[in-house]
This record gives sequence, structure tokens and C-alpha cells, in this order.
Amino acid sequence: MDQKSEERAAEAAAIRRRWITLGEVLAVVAVIISALTLWNNWSERSDSKAAESASAERASARAGTLVLVPADSGERVLVLKPSSADQTVQSQKIAFPSPLGIAAVETTGEPRIDVKWFDEALKKARNAARLPDNSRGDERLPVLVTTQFLVNGEPHADSALYDVGYTISGKLLGGHSVTLRGISFIATAKGKSAAAKLDERWKANFPAR
Repeated sequence: MDQKSEERAAEAAAIRRRWITLGEVLAVVAVIISALTLWNNWSERSDSKAAESASAERASARAGTLVLVPADSGERVLVLKPSSADQTVQSQKIAFPSPLGIAAVETTGEPRIDVKWFDEALKKARNAARLPDNSRGDERLPVLVTTQFLVNGEPHADSALYDVGYTISGKLLGGHSVTLRGISFIATAKGKSAAAKLDERWKANFPAR
């Protein structure tokens, strides 16, 4: 009887040890699952914040990138506007190629290109380059436009090269007429190299004769 009692006691002890071991395993598994759940939640929040931050940066970059388009294509005055409705132009400075010998023009609150700013200098330059009296299509005059503008009340600045499209007709003795056609964005141009890029584009359109 003592032997059987001892065997039952040993078996009961073994069963308890197995339950204890299983309990420990389950506890460890529970800890691991909890840790994985916490890490997954943190990872999802981190990814969400990163995505929101990236989206905000892209939105800010888009808001700070200005592209001017014609609002009204008049023959003598080309009215401009930002391509984004969220942008409001405060002022602009329009610089012309140095070979034209004319000063930059500044505007406030009304972005525009006026043909009277450059038509006489342009006519002289075309005559010196022995270009045709009449356009064969749309001609191009490069300009450097520096714009101060607002986005949601915050100030931004942009400087870029544009081609002003125009046509010219008439005769040397009878006088020429310059008509504006539109404006095309070329490239962002900032810093000291902007003026050099403007003159390079002028030379490409008006090669030396």
C-alpha cells in the first residue's frame, strides 16, 4: 500500500509539474503576444504619422511651387494668375535679358506683362539680329519673374524663367507691331545664376549674326 501511495503521489507531483510548465509556457506566449500587439500598434501609429508627415510635406511643397498662367491674353497686356487657387500674388519683379538694356519692372497685386515695357527694345534687337519683319509663328522672349505670394496667409517667394509668346508684324519704315500671345513656364531659377540663365536663353533665341 505504501508503494502504491508513493507511486500515486509521484504521479500527482509529475502532473502538477506538467501543469506548472504548461502554465509557464502559456504565460510566456501571452507576454510575447502582448509585446507583438504593442509593437504592431506602435508601428501602425508610426507609419500613419510618417504618411501624414510626408503628405503634409508634399502639400507644402505644392503650395510653395508657383506656376503662372494667363488669366487674360490681351494683345498689349497679358494678365497672369497662379495655377493654384490657394496662391495669392502680392508683388512681382520682371527682369529682361541684359542685351535689351532695359530695367526690371515691378508690379504690386496685379501680375501682368505689358508689351510697352519692352517692345521698342525688342524691335531694335530683332533689327540688329536681322530677323524677319513678320513672325512665322509665335516668337519667344525670355523673362525672369520673381514673385512674392501668399498661401493660407503664409508668405512665399518664387523665381523662375518664362517665355513670353508674341508675334510681330509690319515694316521697318512703316513701324512694327508686337502682339502678346501667352506665357510658358521654363524652369525655376534662383540665386546669382538666374540672370545668367536668362541671358543664355536669350542668346539661344537670338543668335549672333
